Amino acid sequence: MSSTRSANVVGLGLIGGSVALALRRAGFTVHGEDSVEGRAQEAVERGIIDFPGIDPGAEISFVATPVNTVGETVARVLAGTSGVVTDVGSVKGSVAAAGLDPRYVPGHPMAGSELHGLDGADASMFEGAVWVLTPSASSDEAFALVAGTVTRFGAEVVALDPDQHDDLVAIVSHVPHLTAATLMGLADERSEEHLALLRLAAGGFRDMTRIASGSPLIWLDICEQNKDAITRGLDNLISGLADMRRVVAESDRDGLYSRLERARVARMNLPVRAGAVENLVEVRLPIPDRPGAAAEVFALAGELGVNVHDFEVVHSVEGDRGIMVLVVRSEHVDVFRGGLMARGFRPGVAKLA
Repeated sequence: MSSTRSANVVGLGLIGGSVALALRRAGFTVHGEDSVEGRAQEAVERGIIDFPGIDPGAEISFVATPVNTVGETVARVLAGTSGVVTDVGSVKGSVAAAGLDPRYVPGHPMAGSELHGLDGADASMFEGAVWVLTPSASSDEAFALVAGTVTRFGAEVVALDPDQHDDLVAIVSHVPHLTAATLMGLADERSEEHLALLRLAAGGFRDMTRIASGSPLIWLDICEQNKDAITRGLDNLISGLADMRRVVAESDRDGLYSRLERARVARMNLPVRAGAVENLVEVRLPIPDRPGAAAEVFALAGELGVNVHDFEVVHSVEGDRGIMVLVVRSEHVDVFRGGLMARGFRPGVAKLA
Protein backbone atom coordinates (compact mmCIF):
# COMPACT_ATOMS: atom_id res chain seq x y z
CA MET A 1 0.00 0.00 0.00
CA SER A 2 1.30 3.49 -0.87
CA SER A 3 2.35 5.73 2.00
CA THR A 4 1.38 8.87 0.07
CA ARG A 5 -0.83 11.22 2.08
CA SER A 6 -4.27 11.82 0.61
CA ALA A 7 -6.41 14.97 0.65
CA ASN A 8 -9.73 16.13 -0.78
CA VAL A 9 -10.72 19.55 -2.10
CA VAL A 10 -14.43 20.23 -2.56
CA GLY A 11 -14.97 23.30 -4.73
CA LEU A 12 -12.40 23.94 -7.44
CA GLY A 13 -12.54 27.68 -7.89
CA LEU A 14 -9.72 30.16 -7.30
CA ILE A 15 -9.11 29.28 -3.63
CA GLY A 16 -9.93 25.58 -3.92
CA GLY A 17 -7.63 25.24 -6.93
CA SER A 18 -4.85 27.05 -5.07
CA VAL A 19 -5.31 24.80 -2.03
CA ALA A 20 -5.11 21.75 -4.31
CA LEU A 21 -1.86 22.96 -5.87
CA ALA A 22 -0.40 23.77 -2.44
CA LEU A 23 -1.37 20.29 -1.20
CA ARG A 24 0.30 18.63 -4.20
CA ARG A 25 3.42 20.69 -3.63
CA ALA A 26 3.38 19.55 0.01
CA GLY A 27 3.38 15.90 -1.11
CA PHE A 28 -0.32 15.01 -0.95
CA THR A 29 -2.26 13.06 -3.55
CA VAL A 30 -5.26 15.30 -4.17
CA HIS A 31 -8.82 14.26 -5.03
CA GLY A 32 -11.33 16.94 -5.98
CA GLU A 33 -14.91 17.62 -6.93
CA ASP A 34 -16.93 20.62 -8.05
CA SER A 35 -20.61 21.29 -8.66
CA VAL A 36 -19.83 22.58 -12.16
CA GLU A 37 -19.92 19.68 -14.60
CA GLY A 38 -16.55 18.90 -16.11
CA ARG A 39 -14.50 21.16 -13.84
CA ALA A 40 -12.95 18.32 -11.83
CA GLN A 41 -11.78 16.64 -15.03
CA GLU A 42 -10.41 19.97 -16.25
CA ALA A 43 -8.49 20.28 -12.96
CA VAL A 44 -6.98 16.83 -13.56
CA GLU A 45 -5.94 17.78 -17.09
CA ARG A 46 -4.31 20.99 -15.80
CA GLY A 47 -2.39 19.10 -13.11
CA ILE A 48 -4.25 20.86 -10.27
CA ILE A 49 -5.64 17.63 -8.76
CA ASP A 50 -4.69 14.00 -9.24
CA PHE A 51 -8.11 12.34 -9.33
CA PRO A 52 -11.74 13.47 -9.67
CA GLY A 53 -14.11 12.58 -6.87
CA ILE A 54 -13.69 12.20 -3.12
CA ASP A 55 -11.40 9.77 -1.28
CA PRO A 56 -13.31 8.47 1.79
CA GLY A 57 -10.02 7.68 3.54
CA ALA A 58 -8.38 11.06 2.95
CA GLU A 59 -6.40 12.42 5.86
CA ILE A 60 -7.77 15.95 5.37
CA SER A 61 -10.52 17.55 3.29
CA PHE A 62 -10.83 21.24 2.38
CA VAL A 63 -14.28 22.65 1.61
CA ALA A 64 -13.97 25.64 -0.73
CA THR A 65 -17.57 26.25 -1.73
CA PRO A 66 -19.53 29.55 -1.46
CA VAL A 67 -20.09 30.68 2.13
CA ASN A 68 -23.83 30.03 2.05
CA THR A 69 -23.21 26.34 1.25
CA VAL A 70 -20.26 25.66 3.59
CA GLY A 71 -22.32 24.22 6.46
CA GLU A 72 -24.19 21.64 4.41
CA THR A 73 -21.09 20.72 2.40
CA VAL A 74 -18.97 20.24 5.53
CA ALA A 75 -21.68 17.98 7.00
CA ARG A 76 -21.73 15.91 3.80
CA VAL A 77 -17.95 15.56 3.69
CA LEU A 78 -17.79 14.62 7.39
CA ALA A 79 -20.37 11.91 6.78
CA GLY A 80 -18.54 10.58 3.73
CA THR A 81 -14.94 10.61 4.97
CA SER A 82 -12.99 9.45 8.02
CA GLY A 83 -10.44 12.25 8.24
CA VAL A 84 -10.32 15.86 9.35
CA VAL A 85 -12.40 18.48 7.52
CA THR A 86 -11.80 22.22 7.25
CA ASP A 87 -13.11 25.03 5.07
CA VAL A 88 -11.95 28.35 3.60
CA GLY A 89 -15.10 30.48 4.01
CA SER A 90 -14.75 34.11 5.08
CA VAL A 91 -17.66 33.94 7.57
CA LYS A 92 -17.33 31.64 10.57
CA GLY A 93 -20.11 32.39 13.06
CA SER A 94 -22.82 30.60 11.09
CA VAL A 95 -20.86 27.33 10.66
CA ALA A 96 -19.61 27.38 14.27
CA ALA A 97 -23.18 27.71 15.49
CA ALA A 98 -24.01 24.41 13.80
CA GLY A 99 -22.09 22.54 16.53
CA LEU A 100 -20.42 20.14 14.12
CA ASP A 101 -18.06 17.20 14.60
CA PRO A 102 -14.73 17.52 16.54
CA ARG A 103 -13.08 16.46 13.25
CA TYR A 104 -14.13 19.82 11.78
CA VAL A 105 -11.84 22.87 12.05
CA PRO A 106 -13.38 26.05 10.58
CA GLY A 107 -10.82 28.10 8.68
CA HIS A 108 -10.32 31.20 6.55
CA PRO A 109 -7.17 32.04 4.56
CA MET A 110 -6.77 35.81 4.18
CA ALA A 111 -5.63 35.55 0.58
CA GLY A 112 -7.02 36.00 -2.89
CA SER A 113 -6.54 37.37 -6.39
CA GLU A 114 -8.29 39.48 -8.98
CA LEU A 115 -8.19 36.43 -11.24
CA HIS A 116 -11.07 33.97 -11.27
CA GLY A 117 -11.46 30.20 -11.16
CA LEU A 118 -8.79 27.70 -12.10
CA ASP A 119 -7.08 30.29 -14.30
CA GLY A 120 -5.97 32.07 -11.13
CA ALA A 121 -5.04 28.98 -9.09
CA ASP A 122 -1.59 29.42 -7.56
CA ALA A 123 0.28 27.14 -5.15
CA SER A 124 2.10 30.13 -3.66
CA MET A 125 -1.05 32.15 -2.93
CA PHE A 126 -0.89 31.47 0.81
CA GLU A 127 2.79 32.21 1.38
CA GLY A 128 3.00 34.89 4.07
CA ALA A 129 -0.81 35.06 4.36
CA VAL A 130 -2.70 34.79 7.65
CA TRP A 131 -4.84 31.65 7.87
CA VAL A 132 -7.45 32.02 10.61
CA LEU A 133 -8.75 28.92 12.41
CA THR A 134 -11.79 29.10 14.71
CA PRO A 135 -11.73 25.71 16.50
CA SER A 136 -14.58 26.19 18.98
CA ALA A 137 -15.47 22.47 18.98
CA SER A 138 -12.43 20.93 17.26
CA SER A 139 -10.22 18.26 18.80
CA ASP A 140 -6.56 19.06 19.41
CA GLU A 141 -5.61 16.37 16.90
CA ALA A 142 -7.79 17.89 14.19
CA PHE A 143 -6.56 21.42 14.92
CA ALA A 144 -2.91 20.34 14.88
CA LEU A 145 -3.33 18.58 11.52
CA VAL A 146 -4.97 21.58 9.84
CA ALA A 147 -2.54 24.08 11.36
CA GLY A 148 0.43 21.94 10.40
CA THR A 149 -0.83 21.52 6.84
CA VAL A 150 -1.49 25.19 6.13
CA THR A 151 1.82 26.29 7.63
CA ARG A 152 3.42 23.99 5.04
CA PHE A 153 1.65 26.20 2.49
CA GLY A 154 3.64 29.13 3.93
CA ALA A 155 0.70 30.59 5.87
CA GLU A 156 0.74 31.98 9.40
CA VAL A 157 -1.96 30.48 11.64
CA VAL A 158 -4.05 32.66 13.96
CA ALA A 159 -6.72 31.12 16.21
CA LEU A 160 -9.79 33.23 16.99
CA ASP A 161 -13.29 32.91 18.39
CA PRO A 162 -15.74 32.63 15.44
CA ASP A 163 -17.66 35.82 16.31
CA GLN A 164 -14.42 37.73 16.91
CA HIS A 165 -13.20 36.56 13.51
CA ASP A 166 -16.36 37.82 11.80
CA ASP A 167 -16.08 41.24 13.47
CA LEU A 168 -12.41 41.61 12.57
CA VAL A 169 -12.71 40.36 8.99
CA ALA A 170 -15.60 42.77 8.45
CA ILE A 171 -13.18 45.62 9.25
CA VAL A 172 -10.13 44.41 7.32
CA SER A 173 -11.86 42.81 4.32
CA HIS A 174 -15.61 43.20 3.93
CA VAL A 175 -16.02 46.91 4.74
CA PRO A 176 -12.94 47.90 2.65
CA HIS A 177 -14.42 46.08 -0.35
CA LEU A 178 -17.75 47.87 0.01
CA THR A 179 -15.92 51.17 0.53
CA ALA A 180 -13.87 50.65 -2.63
CA ALA A 181 -17.04 49.79 -4.55
CA THR A 182 -18.71 52.98 -3.27
CA LEU A 183 -15.73 55.18 -4.21
CA MET A 184 -15.59 53.61 -7.65
CA GLY A 185 -19.31 54.23 -8.06
CA LEU A 186 -18.90 57.90 -7.13
CA ALA A 187 -16.04 58.30 -9.59
CA ASP A 188 -18.05 56.60 -12.31
CA GLU A 189 -21.00 58.93 -11.71
CA ARG A 190 -18.75 61.99 -11.95
CA SER A 191 -17.06 60.63 -15.07
CA GLU A 192 -20.34 61.04 -16.92
CA GLU A 193 -20.06 64.78 -16.24
CA HIS A 194 -16.30 65.02 -16.75
CA LEU A 195 -15.06 62.44 -19.23
CA ALA A 196 -11.41 62.99 -18.26
CA LEU A 197 -11.95 62.12 -14.58
CA LEU A 198 -11.18 58.42 -14.68
CA ARG A 199 -8.24 59.04 -17.01
CA LEU A 200 -6.84 61.32 -14.31
CA ALA A 201 -7.18 58.67 -11.61
CA ALA A 202 -3.79 58.57 -9.88
CA GLY A 203 -1.99 55.57 -8.44
CA GLY A 204 -3.42 56.11 -4.95
CA PHE A 205 -6.99 55.96 -6.23
CA ARG A 206 -6.23 52.89 -8.30
CA ASP A 207 -4.58 51.15 -5.34
CA MET A 208 -7.45 52.02 -2.98
CA THR A 209 -10.14 50.79 -5.37
CA ARG A 210 -8.26 47.75 -6.75
CA ILE A 211 -10.36 45.27 -4.74
CA ALA A 212 -13.54 46.59 -6.37
CA SER A 213 -12.49 44.66 -9.49
CA GLY A 214 -13.22 41.32 -7.77
CA SER A 215 -16.20 39.14 -8.70
CA PRO A 216 -19.39 40.65 -7.24
CA LEU A 217 -21.20 37.31 -6.95
CA ILE A 218 -19.32 36.06 -3.87
CA TRP A 219 -20.03 39.30 -2.04
CA LEU A 220 -23.79 38.77 -2.18
CA ASP A 221 -23.45 35.68 0.04
CA ILE A 222 -20.74 37.20 2.26
CA CYS A 223 -22.83 40.29 3.00
CA GLU A 224 -25.84 38.13 3.81
CA GLN A 225 -23.92 35.72 6.06
CA ASN A 226 -21.97 38.45 7.92
CA LYS A 227 -24.42 41.34 7.71
CA ASP A 228 -24.45 42.14 11.45
CA ALA A 229 -20.67 42.56 11.68
CA ILE A 230 -20.52 44.38 8.36
CA THR A 231 -23.23 46.87 9.33
CA ARG A 232 -21.41 47.54 12.63
CA GLY A 233 -18.22 48.15 10.68
CA LEU A 234 -19.98 50.45 8.23
CA ASP A 235 -21.49 52.41 11.14
CA ASN A 236 -18.00 52.90 12.60
CA LEU A 237 -16.63 53.95 9.20
CA ILE A 238 -19.46 56.44 8.70
CA SER A 239 -18.78 57.86 12.17
CA GLY A 240 -15.07 58.14 11.39
CA LEU A 241 -15.73 59.87 8.07
CA ALA A 242 -18.14 62.29 9.78
CA ASP A 243 -15.38 63.14 12.26
CA MET A 244 -12.90 63.63 9.42
CA ARG A 245 -15.43 65.83 7.61
CA ARG A 246 -15.76 67.97 10.73
CA VAL A 247 -12.03 68.63 11.17
CA VAL A 248 -11.73 69.50 7.46
CA ALA A 249 -14.79 71.79 7.51
CA GLU A 250 -13.54 73.57 10.64
CA SER A 251 -9.99 73.94 9.24
CA ASP A 252 -8.76 72.12 12.35
CA ARG A 253 -5.15 71.66 11.21
CA ASP A 254 -3.99 70.10 14.48
CA GLY A 255 -6.88 67.64 14.53
CA LEU A 256 -6.36 66.70 10.89
CA TYR A 257 -2.62 66.27 11.38
CA SER A 258 -3.09 64.00 14.41
CA ARG A 259 -5.52 61.77 12.55
CA LEU A 260 -3.33 61.53 9.46
CA GLU A 261 -0.21 60.87 11.53
CA ARG A 262 -1.95 58.15 13.55
CA ALA A 263 -3.03 56.49 10.30
CA ARG A 264 0.49 56.77 8.86
CA VAL A 265 2.10 55.16 11.91
CA ALA A 266 -0.52 52.39 12.05
CA ARG A 267 0.00 51.65 8.36
CA MET A 268 3.78 51.42 8.82
CA ASN A 269 3.30 48.99 11.71
CA LEU A 270 1.31 46.44 9.73
CA PRO A 271 2.92 42.96 10.07
CA VAL A 272 5.61 41.93 7.60
CA ARG A 273 7.07 38.60 6.52
CA ALA A 274 9.26 36.44 8.76
CA GLY A 275 12.69 37.70 7.68
CA ALA A 276 16.11 36.01 7.81
CA VAL A 277 16.51 32.63 9.50
CA GLU A 278 18.98 34.03 12.04
CA ASN A 279 16.09 36.12 13.42
CA LEU A 280 13.91 33.05 14.01
CA VAL A 281 13.56 30.92 17.15
CA GLU A 282 12.05 27.46 17.67
CA VAL A 283 9.66 27.05 20.60
CA ARG A 284 8.89 23.48 21.71
CA LEU A 285 6.24 22.54 24.24
CA PRO A 286 4.41 19.34 25.20
CA ILE A 287 0.72 19.53 24.42
CA PRO A 288 -1.07 19.36 27.80
CA ASP A 289 -3.72 16.73 28.32
CA ARG A 290 -6.66 19.12 28.12
CA PRO A 291 -9.08 19.88 25.27
CA GLY A 292 -8.30 22.92 23.17
CA ALA A 293 -4.68 23.29 24.31
CA ALA A 294 -3.24 23.51 20.80
CA ALA A 295 -5.72 26.19 19.77
CA GLU A 296 -5.02 28.03 23.02
CA VAL A 297 -1.36 28.41 22.00
CA PHE A 298 -2.28 30.06 18.70
CA ALA A 299 -4.91 32.26 20.36
CA LEU A 300 -2.25 33.44 22.84
CA ALA A 301 0.16 34.18 19.98
CA GLY A 302 -2.51 36.32 18.34
CA GLU A 303 -3.24 38.20 21.57
CA LEU A 304 0.47 38.94 22.08
CA GLY A 305 1.09 39.96 18.46
CA VAL A 306 3.40 36.98 17.86
CA ASN A 307 3.42 35.57 14.31
CA VAL A 308 3.90 31.80 14.07
CA HIS A 309 5.94 31.29 10.89
CA ASP A 310 6.07 27.48 10.98
CA PHE A 311 4.38 24.76 12.99
CA GLU A 312 4.36 21.00 13.35
CA VAL A 313 3.61 18.31 15.91
CA VAL A 314 6.35 15.73 16.56
CA HIS A 315 6.37 12.52 18.58
CA SER A 316 6.87 13.06 22.30
CA VAL A 317 9.50 11.15 24.24
CA GLU A 318 7.28 11.58 27.28
CA GLY A 319 4.53 9.28 26.08
CA ASP A 320 1.83 9.29 23.45
CA ARG A 321 1.20 13.03 23.54
CA GLY A 322 2.72 15.28 20.91
CA ILE A 323 5.17 18.14 21.15
CA MET A 324 4.24 21.36 19.39
CA VAL A 325 7.11 22.97 17.49
CA LEU A 326 6.54 26.63 16.59
CA VAL A 327 8.88 29.06 14.83
CA VAL A 328 8.63 32.74 15.86
CA ARG A 329 10.80 35.84 15.51
CA SER A 330 13.51 36.22 18.16
CA GLU A 331 12.24 39.59 19.39
CA HIS A 332 8.90 37.97 20.26
CA VAL A 333 10.19 34.91 22.07
CA ASP A 334 10.47 36.35 25.60
CA VAL A 335 6.92 37.68 25.74
CA PHE A 336 5.62 34.49 24.09
CA ARG A 337 7.48 32.24 26.51
CA GLY A 338 6.24 34.29 29.47
CA GLY A 339 2.66 34.08 28.26
CA LEU A 340 2.92 30.33 27.73
CA MET A 341 4.38 29.75 31.20
CA ALA A 342 1.65 31.88 32.78
CA ARG A 343 -0.91 29.51 31.23
CA GLY A 344 0.77 26.34 32.46
CA PHE A 345 2.79 25.38 29.39
CA ARG A 346 6.44 24.29 29.60
CA PRO A 347 8.17 25.86 26.58
CA GLY A 348 11.73 25.15 25.47
CA VAL A 349 13.49 27.64 23.19
CA ALA A 350 16.33 27.25 20.69
CA LYS A 351 17.66 29.44 17.86
CA LEU A 352 17.39 28.10 14.32
CA ALA A 353 20.79 29.49 13.32
